[in-house]
Amino acid sequence: MMSSVDDNHVGQVQAVDGPNVTLTMRLLMQGKEVGSIIGRGGNTVKKFREESQAKINISDSSCPERIVTVTGSPDSIHKAFQMITNKFEEDLSSTVTSPTAPKPPVTLRLIVPASQCGSIIGKGGKKIQEIREGSRASIQVASEMLPSSTERAVTVSGTPEAITKAIYQVCCVMLESPPKGATIPYRPKPASTPVMLHQGAQPIQLQNLQGTFGIAPHPHHHPELTKLHQIALHHHQQPSFAFPGQPPFNPAGALAPMTAAPANIQAAQTTQEITIPNTLIGCVIGKGGSKIQEIRNVSGATIKINNLQEGNTERSVTITGTPEAVTFAQYLISARLTAEFMGLGLGLY
Repeated sequence: MMSSVDDNHVGQVQAVDGPNVTLTMRLLMQGKEVGSIIGRGGNTVKKFREESQAKINISDSSCPERIVTVTGSPDSIHKAFQMITNKFEEDLSSTVTSPTAPKPPVTLRLIVPASQCGSIIGKGGKKIQEIREGSRASIQVASEMLPSSTERAVTVSGTPEAITKAIYQVCCVMLESPPKGATIPYRPKPASTPVMLHQGAQPIQLQNLQGTFGIAPHPHHHPELTKLHQIALHHHQQPSFAFPGQPPFNPAGALAPMTAAPANIQAAQTTQEITIPNTLIGCVIGKGGSKIQEIRNVSGATIKINNLQEGNTERSVTITGTPEAVTFAQYLISARLTAEFMGLGLGLY
């Protein structure tokens, strides 16, 4: 008989009759991803449940983020993840129009009790490196806990085979190292009014980061890229980004350092002013100014955050540089704010 796991013991493995154990794995997904695994009339998820013998439950649809809970033996969870990742790969393949275009990787975000993340990382990062090398998947453990919880996001990306191998190894680690103490599970917040930037008199709605949002490529692929570079790289296959009144902008085009001669840069200077709610300005500045400095370095733009005027609830931000640098800086600021608003965070191990 399999034991059950409730929300207060997420990730807890309870042995019954020797090797028989039940493990609960939780995934963070967006509505489109959830719709894919549910299928028309629930047929797809029903098939997954029957063939994997795992229990697959999906949280209600009042939130932009949904939690998919997969419960069962390690083998049944492995089978369920095989089916989920194969379905996502099928979905991604249908979006590739050119036969020469690289196949985009599948990405899953696991929710793992923070007390178990240390075991997944291992001493000096040894264990997580073993999982990467053994599975050939990219795996990143967020440095910060998800909002109002004691859990972290563990992002796994690659081919379906690589992801299922990595997740199976993560399951093994979780079996060997149960969570310590009670776990406060992450619960997505219901959708609310979008955060708005203001460019002059025209409001700009922050665009949600697509896919699994701010996923860092495997460090062996692009070790020189900062996290914000990685966001831009992740988005180079997505639709171009544009602010009102400006031409579409592909962030991948700005990945390379600004190499134009100083005279050319000086000749093409432009200034743009945006406003940001004062309650969110901290996530743009970062600890000790680290985030805003990173945005300056990556975009090549000069960014000045002006003091809060008495009676105002928004801070004015002045961005100066080439048109491309200014737009790229706006894009990165939007990425920071969206990640904060959605509770995604960009700190990755």
